[in-house]
Amino acid sequence: MITIARPAPTAGVELATAALAQLVMLAGLAAGAGTGAVGLLAGAAYAAALLALLGKAMRAARRQALGPADVVTLARALLVGAVTALVVEGMVTGTTPVLVLVAVASVALALDAVDGKVARRSGTVSSLGARFDMEVDAFLVLVLSVHVALSLGPWVLAIGLMRYLFVAASWVFPWLRGSLPPNYAAKTVAALQGIVLVVAASQLLTPPWTAVLVGAALAALCWSFGRDVRRLWLRTALRAAG
Repeated sequence: MITIARPAPTAGVELATAALAQLVMLAGLAAGAGTGAVGLLAGAAYAAALLALLGKAMRAARRQALGPADVVTLARALLVGAVTALVVEGMVTGTTPVLVLVAVASVALALDAVDGKVARRSGTVSSLGARFDMEVDAFLVLVLSVHVALSLGPWVLAIGLMRYLFVAASWVFPWLRGSLPPNYAAKTVAALQGIVLVVAASQLLTPPWTAVLVGAALAALCWSFGRDVRRLWLRTALRAAG
């Protein structure tokens, strides 16, 4: 029996497929959750920006196609697009289908534990994949913080904006761009942000306890970033002294 090998999908095919998948998700939200035009446009705009930036990053890395782990991360990113649509629609209408939001966000968070394992087991760990994973995580936390801030107050936005403020500060202070060794505590604190925000969005706790929980998460995040800033500053000071 003669078998004909099929060519591997190219980046263009993968990105086009992702765009179609995002549109299907948004159509599902419109039909099942009543998401209106504003939310759908927000989700579509997010997908357009996501795929444009991913395509640019792939070209810069000279990648012809996504690896197995990158495909998982892309699936997570599309789920974040659905979360974005739900949150933006809720900001406009004042109502959000909580069960749908929590379910979609929970799946996106759960898959965060999958792509890293897939990359290691398949031997496809890459700087592009790590950066893609990190950006998807950061944006999901930002969108969730916006949703929770609607009920708890604007201070919750500090959770979602922390990383972006750190990046902005690194443009002014180049020593913040230094690398640090992997740290389990920092990874744990970062992972907890999404979990805490999903719990807060679920409305399972009373408002005072929700505020306490989110406040504790923010305090832990401040500690984590503060420690990293201190370590980077000390490293720079030691190099200057030496």
